[in-house]
Amino acid sequence: MKKLLCFLLLAAPLCAWQKDFLNADEIDQIREAQEPNLRMKLYADFAKARVDLVVNLLSKDRPGRSVMIHDALESYAKILDAIDTVADSAAAKKVDIKQGLTAVANTYKTLLPQLQKIQENGPKDLDRYSFALTQALETTSDSLDLANEDLGKRGKDVEAREDKERKAMQSEMGVKSADEKPKADATKSDDPPKKKPPTLMRPGEVTKKQ
Repeated sequence: MKKLLCFLLLAAPLCAWQKDFLNADEIDQIREAQEPNLRMKLYADFAKARVDLVVNLLSKDRPGRSVMIHDALESYAKILDAIDTVADSAAAKKVDIKQGLTAVANTYKTLLPQLQKIQENGPKDLDRYSFALTQALETTSDSLDLANEDLGKRGKDVEAREDKERKAMQSEMGVKSADEKPKADATKSDDPPKKKPPTLMRPGEVTKKQ
């Protein structure tokens, strides 16, 4: 476990300007795992590693730990979002992901009490990562509910949400539906243009005043 924690600390961001929520080795593992169930299990392992890292950091009072705890919690929440994205996509395609959902649900049930305990204990530097911890707790609770949701219902909810987002995007882009007819120009009239009254004057002549 100590080797894993050290590895996470050393291999955190891929570059200074891009703070990725996975390290290079984890990214390679995800790329190789194309099957949704396997990918979700990997993400669940990565999420557990982040919480283990936080617990380990809290066990020692050392300078700069609050920054590492904050980053680990943010990374944890993003990993859970990634799990939900994989599950939503698979559910919409009617792929059987019961195995993966069971694995992540069991992981959530283990991690949620650990995160709650951290908040209850109130470490002295909690204010520096309190928001990240709250987000991690809320994300865990929401993701656990989704993992326990009926797959058929989840797939329909995803389809409905995507359809709503697509329509909203089309509306913003000003796309008109096929049956929508262009409105008539209010400045135009159906009446034919009025003709000028007949005159015996030549062009350019001006009537003299009496």
